[in-house]
Amino acid sequence: MFVERGTTQGETTSQERRAVDQPQRRLLGHVVQCDGARATIAADTETVDSGAGNHWAVGKMISINLGTTRTVGLVYAVERPEQRWNDNETNPIIISVELVGEVRDFENKPVFDRGITEYPYIGAPAHRIRSRDLQAIYDLNGRNSTVIGKLSQDDQIDACIAVDDTLNRHFAVVGTTGVGKSSAVALLLRKTIASRPDLRVLILDPHNEFATALPEHAVRIDTSTLDLPFWLFRLEEFVEVLFRGREAVPEEVELLRDLIPHAKHVYQNPQQPGSILKRGSDTNSLTADTPVPYRMADLIREIDDRMGMLETKNERPLYRSLKARIEAALADPRYRFMFASRMIEDTIHQTIGQIFRVPSNGKTVTCLEMAGMPPEVINSVCSVLARLAFDMTLWSNGKFKVLVVCEEAHRYMPVDTRLGFAPTRHALARIAKEGRKYGCYLGVITQRPGELDPTVLSQCSTVFAMRLANELDQSIIRSAIADSSASTLSFLSAMGRREAIVFGEGVATTMRVKFEKLPDAVIPGSRRGAETTGEDAQGQEIDLASIIKRLRESGHTSRQAQGRASSPPEAEDYGSSSLGQAGDRGYAPAQREFHNSPPPVWSDEALGFRSQQIIPGARGRFGNR
Repeated sequence: MFVERGTTQGETTSQERRAVDQPQRRLLGHVVQCDGARATIAADTETVDSGAGNHWAVGKMISINLGTTRTVGLVYAVERPEQRWNDNETNPIIISVELVGEVRDFENKPVFDRGITEYPYIGAPAHRIRSRDLQAIYDLNGRNSTVIGKLSQDDQIDACIAVDDTLNRHFAVVGTTGVGKSSAVALLLRKTIASRPDLRVLILDPHNEFATALPEHAVRIDTSTLDLPFWLFRLEEFVEVLFRGREAVPEEVELLRDLIPHAKHVYQNPQQPGSILKRGSDTNSLTADTPVPYRMADLIREIDDRMGMLETKNERPLYRSLKARIEAALADPRYRFMFASRMIEDTIHQTIGQIFRVPSNGKTVTCLEMAGMPPEVINSVCSVLARLAFDMTLWSNGKFKVLVVCEEAHRYMPVDTRLGFAPTRHALARIAKEGRKYGCYLGVITQRPGELDPTVLSQCSTVFAMRLANELDQSIIRSAIADSSASTLSFLSAMGRREAIVFGEGVATTMRVKFEKLPDAVIPGSRRGAETTGEDAQGQEIDLASIIKRLRESGHTSRQAQGRASSPPEAEDYGSSSLGQAGDRGYAPAQREFHNSPPPVWSDEALGFRSQQIIPGARGRFGNR
């Protein structure tokens, strides 16, 4: 029923507190049941204007007046007991609400508390919440905050998040495909960058879409501009590249573990290479994981030397196979970002500075575009970058802070530990568990939270849950939210585009929000979308010959490299090698632009090899030629 609010002496203060847009006539109900977490309200209602907003409805906030405090509830169910409607008289209804906290006045200002000190009594009046009380519920009390949209309950009230709390304890954005997830991430990044200009952002972008969303802040790095030297890779990461995502041969891995330190020693001591046996005692300080340069030419030379020793007779097939894998990777144009440098030098300063924007030069975001990257090498690259991000913050004593945004995180951290790449999982999990102590933060983006490692998701203290249709995905999010807000998630399957339920440390209390709309020019992937729909290519002829030429060049070289890696060890010719010049500090074939011409065949004479008698008195393939 409708109750007229008068202006008696006892209600003067209450009227003064009422917001100016608060309606004078409010639907009134009374509590008829309360169990501590939920309450039931009985009310009479009439046919009202649906546009007035003054009606009981699922998702609305209500207030239960207890005198000194006002208990806040969220409507999650409305029903008419008789299951029929009468237009000519009032209709009794039952409203089920979830209790979310209470509001009390302090110094003439409403203050919200998640806890409840006084529960509603039977007969307590309930009505639509006041605007001032609603603002108090989502007030962040002076924390560094930014506006990301409007409340779904009241589009006149800004939806804010606490930037520092959202970052420091990591965050996750989940939602099915097509709900505006990428746009929401772009909006959050733009707001975060504006609030935290000191923050560096590294986006692992598998679809090459975020650079267009941050044109004034982002530097784009793809396979043609990425310079990530192979010697920065740890052994596990390098093995993943050599074996192209397949299961590694343990014996070959152990050989590589011993060979790489020798190659590093030769690089550091070019004037005193020594014999194979003497070098063993000089490499104790170097391991296969030590991030110091070495030459692939030295590594392959070491393999050739060992194949020429009598005591390695039983291991020769393993050495041959390992050499074939290395040469295949070197000849593959898709790996040129690892091996393309002509001069092998200690470029760790330039590499890290380029990737992590030190100095920033006004652009603090790096978009690593991985769409053109070999699938088998993506895991290794992500592992290296995540590890470097953590180490940078660890050893900077808090001066360097970085946010790693991991799009499609379920690829790298799947729930099944047998899937994915273990070093990548460990590197990202380390950020999730320890990163906040040093200033390394994680942003997890996925459309399949049910396939994501729950340990990582549990470390994300702020979650932006957009529409999820899958029951498994909903159950994962439901298990992460507080019990007092559980019914909020019943809206997960029915939310519209750009809508999300936000809960966790970054907000005052669980809220349903409508994200701000981004300008069309900065929507992720907008430029690519225009190209694919033909909006910017009207009248332009498609050069099919050029497309096929590039396709064949890439495919031919890739298949050739794969064939070399999988060829029988007996097919290798020990007498010919594809090494660079002995005095060269790089690997010659890797210098070339592979998509312009195939790798050349190098002779021993052209490469500067001299005959060397490794086995005294021996002749043939392993002795003097």
